[in-house]
Amino acid sequence: MTDSAQNIATTYDPTEIEKKWYKTWEDNGYFKPSGQGDSFCIMIPPPNVTGSLHMGHGFNNAIMDALTRFNRMSGRNTLWQPGTDHAGIATQMVVERQLGAQNVSRHDLGREKFIDKVWEWKEQSGGNITRQIRRLGSSVDWSRERFTMDEGLSNAVKEVFVRLHSEGLIYRGKRLVNWDPKLQTALSDLEVESDKEEQGSLWHFKYFFEDKSLRTHDGKDYIVVATTRPETLLGDTAVAVALDDERYANLVGKNIILPITGRSVAIVKDEYVDKEFGTGCVKITPAHDFNDYEVGKRCALPIINIFNKNAEILAEFEYIAKAGEQISKTIPAPDEYAGLERFAARKKLVEQAEAEGWLDQIQPYTLKPPRGDRSGVIVEPLLTDQWYVKIAPLAEPAIKAVKDGEIKFIPEQYTNMYMAWMNNIQDWCISRQLWWGHRIPAWYDAEGNVYVGRNEEEVRRENNIAASVELKQDEDVLDTWFSSALWTFSTLGWTGDAKKDAENYFLNTFHPTDVLVTGFDIIFFWVARMIMMTLHFMKNEDGTSQVPFKTVYVHGLVRDGEGQKMSKSKGNVLDPLDLIDGVDLETLVQKRTTGLMNPKQAAKIEKSTRKEFPEGIQAYGTDAVRFTFCALANTGRDIKFDMKRVEGYRNFCNKIWNATRFVLMNVEGQEVGQTARPDLWELPEQWIVSRLQKAVQAVHQAFDTYRLDLAAQAIYDFIWNEYCDWYVELTKPVLNDPDVSNERKAEVRRVLLAVMEASLRLAHPIMPFLTEEIWQTLAPMIGKGGDTIMTAAYPEVEQDKLNDQAEADMQWLQGLIGAVRNIRGEMGLGNARLLPVLLQNTTDAEKAQIARIEPLFKALAKVESITFLNDAEQPPLSSSSVVGHVSVFVPMKGLIDPKAELGRLQKDLDKVQKQHDQIATKLANEGFVAKAPAAVVEGEKVKLAEFADQLAKIKANMEQIAAL
Repeated sequence: MTDSAQNIATTYDPTEIEKKWYKTWEDNGYFKPSGQGDSFCIMIPPPNVTGSLHMGHGFNNAIMDALTRFNRMSGRNTLWQPGTDHAGIATQMVVERQLGAQNVSRHDLGREKFIDKVWEWKEQSGGNITRQIRRLGSSVDWSRERFTMDEGLSNAVKEVFVRLHSEGLIYRGKRLVNWDPKLQTALSDLEVESDKEEQGSLWHFKYFFEDKSLRTHDGKDYIVVATTRPETLLGDTAVAVALDDERYANLVGKNIILPITGRSVAIVKDEYVDKEFGTGCVKITPAHDFNDYEVGKRCALPIINIFNKNAEILAEFEYIAKAGEQISKTIPAPDEYAGLERFAARKKLVEQAEAEGWLDQIQPYTLKPPRGDRSGVIVEPLLTDQWYVKIAPLAEPAIKAVKDGEIKFIPEQYTNMYMAWMNNIQDWCISRQLWWGHRIPAWYDAEGNVYVGRNEEEVRRENNIAASVELKQDEDVLDTWFSSALWTFSTLGWTGDAKKDAENYFLNTFHPTDVLVTGFDIIFFWVARMIMMTLHFMKNEDGTSQVPFKTVYVHGLVRDGEGQKMSKSKGNVLDPLDLIDGVDLETLVQKRTTGLMNPKQAAKIEKSTRKEFPEGIQAYGTDAVRFTFCALANTGRDIKFDMKRVEGYRNFCNKIWNATRFVLMNVEGQEVGQTARPDLWELPEQWIVSRLQKAVQAVHQAFDTYRLDLAAQAIYDFIWNEYCDWYVELTKPVLNDPDVSNERKAEVRRVLLAVMEASLRLAHPIMPFLTEEIWQTLAPMIGKGGDTIMTAAYPEVEQDKLNDQAEADMQWLQGLIGAVRNIRGEMGLGNARLLPVLLQNTTDAEKAQIARIEPLFKALAKVESITFLNDAEQPPLSSSSVVGHVSVFVPMKGLIDPKAELGRLQKDLDKVQKQHDQIATKLANEGFVAKAPAAVVEGEKVKLAEFADQLAKIKANMEQIAAL
């Protein structure tokens, strides 16, 4: 044998190992599909090209890579395809900020030159994400990397748009949208944040009846409406009351005179109104509130738009007879309000109401205003012309696919969330007023006629439009989610041309994909839309629709150790690469505070960071971080990311490394069996091989059910607790005994190596770097090996190696050894002295079992002799323990110096008594109990009980020793 142990460094240093192996894997094409076996495919949820990976990406990638590597090693033709999203708004903002620093706007450049600048930035910075994905060890096929603005994907987007339009499923209409006045674009709901409470006001205004003789139930000639947005009063078209509100039943159908404008608007009744809230009267402004818009549709109300796209009051309001129609006329705005910004208009309106006497009252009010997630400004519901997808016809088959089990959600609870969304789905606004993105393939002539086609040439040809007729392409681009909805098939080269697609190996081999790994927060925005689009455009040979994936594995959010959501504002964000490579304290503080506008907040975050990480973050390596993610991956639940877990799994990496070195050093230069010889196995070999089968079985089941936490736990328990802590120790007496045959020793060495080699393959999907490094040295020693562990066969259960008797015997051995070790520890006997052991309450079967394990028990527990006592026999004064129903005694006489031991125990007693009394005094203080948080008081009570238990044990030991 060669000096293989020398190939393993003295200490485990992940940095160089990880760089070396990832480059080797990628350079040799090991991430590509093998072309053999059944297919397995995962599409990476495309991260935004603008950003850098966060903990959610790290979590997501760890799960996907573990699944991919498991299936690759299981012999499947595996493709994990990477890609990035062009991230319309986010990317455009980045480049606009860069230009702004040079006092240049995108309008100064013009559309084409600005787009060129964006592409330049993408080429320079877009590689940051892919570099980070590599650092996570992700075994994606980089040769098939895709970008949503690639030519092939862009063509697919145009093809889908044109087809949907021709089928009547895409249309242009005037609807209410989330409008960002700063970014000047419509936003999706996902791009709007409305979860932060802010202090505002609730203004109550008097609306007087048109008929001066009318009175309310309490005798007033007006009704009072309450609003958080006074400026929208100018666009009111009704006042609504609850369907069953008797107070206002006689007023329904009557009119009030709208203040300032003098317009007459009706009082209507609608299900939206809660009669218990406020006065029970609600102003209805269909053009500037989504709920009001729906009330307007139900009550056939006119719609009046009072804002321009800068959220300024129009000089002439736009009047629409009812929802869905175009502007039919304009209404002059009050002169003093025209051109005012919305909040300036609010201030002026409230002042006017107070001066004229129709302001009833102002109340403090807590609200959650909708803000653009990128701009931070309050979003304005605004009527604009936008492109929409008619969703209902697409949603029906998407609901059926999940209901029929073609697509399964894991955990199952997310099926209900999906169904709730899909059964209440609205038409999808797909246009955005941006320059960066897929430009809408629609052209307009001078009369405003719209023509849709894949390009201008097609539009002219299909519609017989002469070259002399000027056509202008739509300025808008498509919502980023539109291209993302085609992700599973567009990235595989779908063209929409039946002949070309039928000849596409990747499309026909890997679609439908197997599993989508994603967070619950984008089930509707991305998952549901992928299902709808794929079912509509991807067909099997028999004409039936294809799903995009068979399983949706939904994971939770990564939170900090306290369960708080990670955010820049809280200063609790962790970068997965900082955990992998380490980061010094000053850099960490800078990363957490850079960009924060509030100095007090920055100072607070700096203080908490210095307290939490006084020495920065050490380098834990990719394997430890990945193992942590997988160990915490309870399906669907949010995870608390505990730094102690990362440290613990870094220790696990060290344990494997050091165990390997120990094994190699103990077999170095010695004979190792090359063929299994079960006839030479004794209990330790029978047991560890059987336990390996159980571990393999558990890990397979865990992967099959997407319980990566259970897979990680099974791997950890087997390697650390069973192989390292027990089997390695059990081999020492055999390998060091001159009376053991060379054949047996060679087989023990082979089992040592073979079980470790199988363990490395078992752990590889979660811990790829460490396992590859060790496997390359260890596997050839037992006649195995190959170019890479990545393509080695994943362990399978060997039924004939399962051995229940050996496991039961070993359980006895472990119990007895543990009992004796506990007695040693409690009595301070040290590890060198051989102890006599007395056993009582043993059956004949148990005596036979103990006889089988006696040599191992004596060797590992350092036992001098074993004596069986009958049930009636009184043991001498002993320290005792229990294994099942068997009592284990170690006689104390002659083993310890009673006087010295009593002195030592008295010191322990005094120390514990002092700690006990301090807490007892604190709990006896009524002031402390009354003022301290309940959790703190409860914690002190737990400590007191623990100290009381320690005192009782020490006193019991002292009584035993005093009797010697």
